[in-house]
Amino acid sequence: MYLNVLLEERSVSRAADKLAITQPAMSNALKRLRELFDDPILVRTADGMTPTDKAEKLKPDIVELLSLASQITQPDRDFSISHSEATFRIMASDYMEAALITPFIRSILDSAPHINFDLLSPGDVSLHDMEKGTIDLAINRFTAMPKSFHQATVWRDNFCCLLHRDHPYVSQLDLDTYLSAEHIWVNRTGWGAESIASNKSGAQRLGWVDEALWQLDKTRSIRVFTRHYMMVELLLQQPKLIATIPRRLARIYQNSDELTVCRVPFQIVPFEIKMIWSPLRHHSKAHQWLRRSLLEFSETVLDR
Repeated sequence: MYLNVLLEERSVSRAADKLAITQPAMSNALKRLRELFDDPILVRTADGMTPTDKAEKLKPDIVELLSLASQITQPDRDFSISHSEATFRIMASDYMEAALITPFIRSILDSAPHINFDLLSPGDVSLHDMEKGTIDLAINRFTAMPKSFHQATVWRDNFCCLLHRDHPYVSQLDLDTYLSAEHIWVNRTGWGAESIASNKSGAQRLGWVDEALWQLDKTRSIRVFTRHYMMVELLLQQPKLIATIPRRLARIYQNSDELTVCRVPFQIVPFEIKMIWSPLRHHSKAHQWLRRSLLEFSETVLDR
């Protein structure tokens, strides 16, 4: 436990405060850890106390051991959705909020009357939050994640065009008409701050859609860049723009009087939505129920 807190806090004094022990006692614990592992563990740099390479490699194993210790020492009580007062914190893009999490919450409101949800956007959450287990689940497209995390595939999705019914592309579904239009770029992966985007493709890696066009030596004219999928509906209330978005999200608008869904005029590689969580949450009965229920519900969300 001492080593885990030291690596989290990167400060002897803060680690001592967190464990409610004296600073000399924490310093002695660090000295013993250095002798045990024959490694400095933490070294002073311009950025403060920084973990060594060996300490970073030890971190996933320490987290897993603490999780197992918690499982052994905690009573193994059954989880009851009708009585639980759990609050689940889930990080997701608004695409996943709209397509999966919102309908899931609606489906359990009566059967789980005291369960609460705290939904966070990718910009609200850091990798450190996930490692500590303060966030129950992160659901998104991830390009990379720590090997210590558990994961499950929620679904594979692909893209379609969402646009106003009076847009010229509706009556002329070809690549030239698609490229002659102005587009909405919308993308949100991983967590943390998003990089600033510009109207380029290829090396900048704007995402699946523009990568597929780049392979054809084509680019589209992007008029609006946004990280919020739900802004699309407002932008498409006039017949000028095209949004190329995930199909499961587009289904939300299938009964719209103004908007319609059309195929994309080129091939795009499908993408995977992953659910990831910390080993610290893996053995919790409540967490197991949440993961199982969300995955089962995800199978009911069709993409066509």
